[in-house]
Amino acid sequence: MKRLALVSLLATAAVGLHAETYVDNARVRSVDPQYESVNVPREECTSQWVNETRRTGGREREYGGAVLGGVAGALLGNQVGKGHGREAATAVGAVVGAFAGDRVANRDRWEQYEQVPREVTTCHTVNDVQTRIVGYRVNYEYRGQHFATLMHENPGPSLQVRVSVDPVGR
Repeated sequence: MKRLALVSLLATAAVGLHAETYVDNARVRSVDPQYESVNVPREECTSQWVNETRRTGGREREYGGAVLGGVAGALLGNQVGKGHGREAATAVGAVVGAFAGDRVANRDRWEQYEQVPREVTTCHTVNDVQTRIVGYRVNYEYRGQHFATLMHENPGPSLQVRVSVDPVGR
């Protein structure tokens, strides 16, 4: 069994020794670029101006008047009525006094508002389709026979080819 494997290996090596390889030139008949479409995302932004309302002046609201008015109203309401009526009068006096005290304390308070422009930027992704050359389909002729192959670069008017000659066994 080992002898058969050894004989097969030597026979294959002997046939390989008879093969000859050389480089020759073939004539290029046509070159066609091969394209590929590729999505290339990019961000597209737009800006616009909007008006925003802002408070720009005036005093801060004061709550002391409401507190004092509520206490004074409760004291006055407590002087009116008897029993549960007195409790109700006290509560109503406190509420009315709080409103009146707030009105008096904040009567000269003024607020000023103005429109202030502000820039707003909005962005979104846009896909651009780009076409790229990924190679060349080359049709060439060598000794009257026509061949085609794909190549990374344009070979020009001629193309080097490797020619291998093997004897045909009889």
